[in-house]
Amino acid sequence: QVQLVESGGGLVQPGGSLRLSCAASGSILSIGDMGWYRQAPGKERELVATITKDGRTNYQDSVKGRFTISRDDAKNTAYLQMNSLKPEDAAVYYCNAEISTRHYKNVERWGQGTLVTISS
Repeated sequence: QVQLVESGGGLVQPGGSLRLSCAASGSILSIGDMGWYRQAPGKERELVATITKDGRTNYQDSVKGRFTISRDDAKNTAYLQMNSLKPEDAAVYYCNAEISTRHYKNVERWGQGTLVTISS
């Protein structure tokens, strides 16, 4: 059973920083693209950042220069470093990854989400 587990969310003041982690576990052969998405109350889920297996990154315009996505394939983990946080960054952040096992190839998996609250 493959699982993605996010951690690192919490309450932070505007201008502060948080580092989210997404750890994949189970009988994983490989992980392709990984990404972070977020969903604020009353809004649709939106892409925040993605990273390919060879390290190419893509960011939503509103987070460019403030957020950095990275991955450690030895740990099957993706990270999202979030700096200069703004109230509009508050949301539930979800991890997404393309997972391959011996039973299937490149199947999208989602984590359960981690809540980021921005408040002074």
